[in-house]
Amino acid sequence: MARRCELTGKAVLSGHLVSHSNRKTKRKFLPNLVNVTLQSEALNRGVKLRISAAALRSVEHRGGLDAFLAKAPETELAQNVRVLKREIAKKQTEAAAS
Repeated sequence: MARRCELTGKAVLSGHLVSHSNRKTKRKFLPNLVNVTLQSEALNRGVKLRISAAALRSVEHRGGLDAFLAKAPETELAQNVRVLKREIAKKQTEAAAS
């Protein structure tokens, strides 16, 4: 399982741990990933995702998973979330048409 947020694409970064004597050793900056189940109003079901804590706050700020995915560019999203975005868009257009 990759250490990558499924919504924002935030991944592992590398850098240096710098000591007091200014010696540099390699280290990793890991994203704060959490397993969550987000509710989709359009699909009327829960969706299990592995996202960063910052992405979770962004989802809540934008008004839910459906609103977040409507504004999110597809290049940042994981493959399973791209499929979910298309499903939600399809359901919303069907609901608007009827």
